[in-house]
Amino acid sequence: MSFVRKIDFILNKISSYLLVTSVLVILFFSTSSIVLRWMHINLQWIEPMVKHLVFASAFLGGVIATGRGTHIGIDLVGKFVESRNWDRLKRWISRFVMFVSFCVLVWLIMAGIDFTVIEMEFTKDVGLGFLKSGHLVAIIPIGLSLIALRFFLLLILSFERREV
Repeated sequence: MSFVRKIDFILNKISSYLLVTSVLVILFFSTSSIVLRWMHINLQWIEPMVKHLVFASAFLGGVIATGRGTHIGIDLVGKFVESRNWDRLKRWISRFVMFVSFCVLVWLIMAGIDFTVIEMEFTKDVGLGFLKSGHLVAIIPIGLSLIALRFFLLLILSFERREV
């Protein structure tokens, strides 16, 4: 197994475990919030935390979907090329899509970092004293970076010779 393939495998496993953990935490906090409301107890930080965990789950799902090749695709062109048995052209189209996706993600990461910096300047407390809105907004560039890394790894792996 190549070094890049190992990194991709590890990234997939970490993303999968974090996604499952995130969904379980969302379920726990949501259920706890409902039960606590019955007892007239309202913890202000639960709702923003759940919203941001949902947001993080979407990015983690994007990382996993990217690895499976179901995140972005050009189905119309792919089906046409597939019907003509032009496997080499299909690989190059796939590489082009991965490269363009990676470039767009890099641009979005830079925008996300700018947004996070601005949010950190005007941050507000969302609960527990240490959790600021700027920290939660950092989910955006981190999630986009993970998806970009996955596209980059898959692009490199697309040039690797596969053994039959």
